[in-house]
Amino acid sequence: MKKVISFFIVLMLIVSMTGCSSEQVDAKPEKILTVTKGADLHSMDTQLATDGFSFEAIAATVDGLYYMAEDGSALPALAEKTEVSEDGLKYTFKIRDAVWSNGTPVTAHDFVYGWRRLANPESASEYSYMLDVAGVKNGWDCATGEKPLEELGVKAVDDKTLVVELDRVVPFFIKLMTFPSFYPTNQEFVESQGDEYALSPEGTLACGPYKMSEWYQGSSFKLVKNEKYWDSDSVKLDAINFKVVLDSQSSVLEYDSGATDYVRLTGELVEKYKNNPDYETNLGSYLWYLSVNLKKGDLGNVNLNRALANAFNREQIADSVLKDGSVAGNFFVPIKLATGPDGKDFRDTTPKYFTEGKEAAKEYWEKAKAEIGKDELTIELLFEDSESSKKVAEFMKSEIETTLEGITINLKSQPKKTRLKLMDKGEYEIGLTRWGPDYQDPMTYLELFVTGASMNFGFYTDPEFDKIIEQCKSGKISLEERWELMKKAEEILLKGGGPIPVYQTGASTLWNPRVTGVVNNSVGVPYTYKYADIKSE
Repeated sequence: MKKVISFFIVLMLIVSMTGCSSEQVDAKPEKILTVTKGADLHSMDTQLATDGFSFEAIAATVDGLYYMAEDGSALPALAEKTEVSEDGLKYTFKIRDAVWSNGTPVTAHDFVYGWRRLANPESASEYSYMLDVAGVKNGWDCATGEKPLEELGVKAVDDKTLVVELDRVVPFFIKLMTFPSFYPTNQEFVESQGDEYALSPEGTLACGPYKMSEWYQGSSFKLVKNEKYWDSDSVKLDAINFKVVLDSQSSVLEYDSGATDYVRLTGELVEKYKNNPDYETNLGSYLWYLSVNLKKGDLGNVNLNRALANAFNREQIADSVLKDGSVAGNFFVPIKLATGPDGKDFRDTTPKYFTEGKEAAKEYWEKAKAEIGKDELTIELLFEDSESSKKVAEFMKSEIETTLEGITINLKSQPKKTRLKLMDKGEYEIGLTRWGPDYQDPMTYLELFVTGASMNFGFYTDPEFDKIIEQCKSGKISLEERWELMKKAEEILLKGGGPIPVYQTGASTLWNPRVTGVVNNSVGVPYTYKYADIKSE
């Protein structure tokens, strides 16, 4: 009897093992994309995020009314149907059937709550001004606390109907709906999380292609496919791993070993890999610039500003320091951002600035010394701890100190999150920072420097500049006149001792050739991953 029992036990084990073996053979390998980034993830808060990488992560986990297609057009996402009034001042959106990752339906009320949260002065969102950019009725007044949030031009007629009222016609309104600041936010979930909202996987809620499953701040985070996503059949990846690696050399070593599918190259690595079949290069639309805190010491002196702006070689920064396809920033509105009524790129009909050279810089410094009554000056330059920022900051220190005798530049490196906080509080002297376009119009750059604007870290102010920007936003002038006024605004900004442009980014990258469907956007969210896939070997 014992022998019979033993026989059956052995037989069952064999069948069991055979079954496991069969499952292992038939199981499809997971499709996991690994992406290496040179900066940490700053925020997963839809209304409070301010940087491109945060927007990238948010857009992978939350859908807006529309999403940006590869050709730059806006295609419906949560907006199943859109109606626009004849005067262009009222938009009615029908919200498709979709749920959050906790099973709660996505409703028009989520948009109302999210937009009011964006406008709420207590939120202190640096992107609240986007409501005014979009022309949302009472957007500016609500954001500044002059009117109650209930008067913001957005309302939910019912769970499926969202109505947005504008105070002026905004031709690019629908494209703005692809931007994360305008995404929905679930009030019940936010309030249940309290201060822990958006700080961990458990503190985030998804209604997009992926949801967050891991987040080790300063190191990595992981997004996995959101099975409750309304369009989950279009999502081919099982997961995306994002690694934070500050050193480019380490990133490349991971790529060479097959540990990552994407890296961005800088400096000597560009030269080393430019003939690699996986190498790609593109002109980006981010502008890096020096934000001068005009309220700190003598930094408000216009001649000092002009001396600093002409004291370094932008071409060398682009061609010899970065070597990644970046170009010298002799402007503030980038190349290939927007086309005017004449069909020409904004930069094609506008001049280059800061071309006077180092001798002129010395002359400006002499004038500044006479005006401030000093022959020596020590200035602190704040920059983030990425490899490229460090190289650029070190080069600029050398250039400025060599050109302008008596000026000493002290370098202060901080993590990106800390740099942004210091600049937001005005606790810096000069900061090396950047701006990426939120929409395809010069105003996405120019409006940063309106008096009192949330991103106007350096406290730049000029009444004529403010007046021009207001005219451009009014909707009461022709497109041709608006275009010419924006050229004038850039001239005032760059000749008036404000921000100092340095370079427009290029992107030299290595992409695993098996990866398809990742969309590189020139404005708004840098990369979108909804249709990403990994081909079989």
